[in-house]
Amino acid sequence: MDIASAQSRTERRSTALRLARGGGQTSLRVLWRGFALPVALLGLWEIASRAGLLPPNQLPAPSAVAQEMWDLAESGDLAKHIGITLYRVFAGFLIGTGVATILGSLTGYSKVSREFLDPLIQSLRNVPSLAWVPLFILWLGIYETSKVTLIAVGVFFPVYLNLMSGIQSVDRKLVEVGRMYRMSGLKLVRRVLLPATLPAYVVGLRGGLGLGWMFVVAAEYMGASKGLGFLMIDGQMTGRPQIIIAALVLFAVFGKATDMVLAAIGRHFLAWQDSFGSQKAGPGKGRR
Repeated sequence: MDIASAQSRTERRSTALRLARGGGQTSLRVLWRGFALPVALLGLWEIASRAGLLPPNQLPAPSAVAQEMWDLAESGDLAKHIGITLYRVFAGFLIGTGVATILGSLTGYSKVSREFLDPLIQSLRNVPSLAWVPLFILWLGIYETSKVTLIAVGVFFPVYLNLMSGIQSVDRKLVEVGRMYRMSGLKLVRRVLLPATLPAYVVGLRGGLGLGWMFVVAAEYMGASKGLGFLMIDGQMTGRPQIIIAALVLFAVFGKATDMVLAAIGRHFLAWQDSFGSQKAGPGKGRR
């Protein structure tokens, strides 16, 4: 019995080691593939610029954009612009997510709440982001409160819609099984509804974060003196396209980085899922 137990432990260790190595190789391969196309496009862009095929006053070379970013970093201005934009996005994301989670849970779980609240929320969802700007300036001024509120509005709708729809889409049989085991109220929500709704909620969070990065540009048009959106306006007013492109690149980099962090957190909480997208083995390798 002791020998069998030792062999079993050894096999489990070997399997875990192989999976860890395979996972690391897969991550590196995915990372390489993700960088291949952007690097190739940057190389072609640089070559075309140096060959004079692209007008430098409209589309400067990547090296010129990188030099502009380096100059801003050396002066210390770049860190200030990035810092205030990150603060606005994260503050708006937290507020929008919090409100959306409360209302999405309420309308998803309660039919009465859904009949009263959902029509109004769905109608407001179709209002363009820039349409909120004059109203928020009138109510809240041009300072941080109006900017964070506008971002929170952008974050709210994807999170709300995915959460409410996720709760509504839970298989009724799962709820009936939970009730057979005498679950009700918070216990039913925690043991049945929450795990079943979590995948849709994570998708909503990622969509909300993406819209938060989009709304921050509109927010920083509201009399901002710092931020990546302000850099874009400054580049437009002073005729420096390299600043505009640098701000666009930074939006893309930080947007992707924050989405990767959120996706990694989501994968951690959804590790129990045996879904098609989570398969790492090739055809036939995962069969028993």
